[in-house]
Amino acid sequence: MNPLYPVAVRLMGGGFRLAALFNPKARQWAQGRKNWYSRLSQQVHTLRPGRRVWFHVASVGEFEQARPVLEALRQQHPDVVVVLTFFSPSGYELRKNYDGAELVGYLPEDTPANVRAFLDLIGPVAVGWVKYEFWHGYLQELHRRRIPAVLFCAIFRPGQPFFNKNYGGFFRKSLRAFDQIFVQNESSARLLQAVEIQPVTVAGDTRFDRVLAVAAQPAGLPVIAAFAAGQPVLVVGSLWAADWAVLRPALEAPAVRATGLRVVAAPHEIHAEELARWTAGTALTCHRYSQGPPPPEASLLWIDNVGMLSRLYRYGTLAYVGGGFREGLHNILEAAVYGQPVLFGNRKYRAFQEAHDLLANGGAVAVADAADLERHLLALLTDEALRKDRAEAARRYVQAHAGATGQVMKWFDEKLIS
Repeated sequence: MNPLYPVAVRLMGGGFRLAALFNPKARQWAQGRKNWYSRLSQQVHTLRPGRRVWFHVASVGEFEQARPVLEALRQQHPDVVVVLTFFSPSGYELRKNYDGAELVGYLPEDTPANVRAFLDLIGPVAVGWVKYEFWHGYLQELHRRRIPAVLFCAIFRPGQPFFNKNYGGFFRKSLRAFDQIFVQNESSARLLQAVEIQPVTVAGDTRFDRVLAVAAQPAGLPVIAAFAAGQPVLVVGSLWAADWAVLRPALEAPAVRATGLRVVAAPHEIHAEELARWTAGTALTCHRYSQGPPPPEASLLWIDNVGMLSRLYRYGTLAYVGGGFREGLHNILEAAVYGQPVLFGNRKYRAFQEAHDLLANGGAVAVADAADLERHLLALLTDEALRKDRAEAARRYVQAHAGATGQVMKWFDEKLIS
């Protein structure tokens, strides 16, 4: 291992602990790793007997990619004990009670001592990492111990350090520690093959399987159904302040209000003060879901709880997905699976293959500002043929890309049966 790497990891940890003095998320990151060994030891001792499989994800989005595999694994190999770790506090806090894993925790910092102690404690027989987590120390120790590891839902771009001729060797060594890499697209496979990373298989994204499974289940949200009945509905998912700054003037535009549009909006993070500020600053008649059924005059229903978003989209005529202006686009497949045109901000979507694909086939629209959003909303709300065409493009795209979970599960089957 490059001797500078452990130093860099320790400096990163020190940076988080310093930031914890004034940043709540950094504080969660630091506190979650405090005395990790004693806490993990206690958890491990309560686990039922069985072969342990370790999954690691960065945050919420990567968890949603791991989830179809986790659930298939539990169904097909009921003896397996699942250990799930997160890097991000937001992912851990949201899914720390996930019942598809026997143990959910934070990934300890990637120092040599931590790596050895963690792997000694959990003793995995197979490992699955998701998309773009490449902690060098963990991967090298897994390779040294000959513990099979797979990376799935991965996606690569030319500017990443793996492909740099001068200093990419260290990063490529991390990739070579995986026994198998499943990528989302052909361009990722070509990049890896050009630097002699094998074996690589184009499998797609497991989230397609997940959203199709959710769409096949009853939603069971009668309050939302009643609010949406008989009117065009825009479902807004994972709303951030930067999105609201664009949405509010577009939704308040007289031409948009004249369509009778109703809005169901789920903020990415629920903060009472922020919701109160957003409500006070708009001409729309707002109501909160936690307050019971909305009155007839309500035009915007705030979803002020968590866990409903993937089911909300089925009630929409069209959808807006947040994060595209600043934080990074959230899961647009949750809306597209229901055959809805999807709108999002045009600045932070380029790392998401599904966004490029849906823009190309007409199932999605990237908007630049409030005026642009207003124009697209009016077009989709007043031109039924256009809306149906875009909706069908979105639906067909999701249905055509199912199956990645099955390919990843074949790898696990081989490792767990052998």
